[in-house]
Amino acid sequence: MVHLPSARLDASFAALSDATRRGVLEQLGYADSSITDLATKFHMTLTGMQKHVGILEQTGFVVTEKIGRVRTCKLGPRGLAEEMAWIEEYRQRWASRFDELDKLVEELKQKEKVDGRQRTG
Repeated sequence: MVHLPSARLDASFAALSDATRRGVLEQLGYADSSITDLATKFHMTLTGMQKHVGILEQTGFVVTEKIGRVRTCKLGPRGLAEEMAWIEEYRQRWASRFDELDKLVEELKQKEKVDGRQRTG
């Protein structure tokens, strides 16, 4: 079982739970961008975008660099491998449970067929 510190998972999923922050990550996947450009693209104030970028920066998903008066954002070194491993573990658990449910349903169908034949026979 994958064990990540819950605070780290909480921070990651909280950061990714917001559509704007997911959009920022998608945008930065194409090209680095200034906070001002991101704010314009997402139709929000500079302060609002700075807060979103700050949350992404705390998780390591984004890094910023100030050059002169411009703060440029780019994808950080931290990917989503650990979060994906956590999700995959639970996906496998759910798949296993659904497989067991499918087996049970099939057994019940077979029993129903046998019982039906015994009644008519």
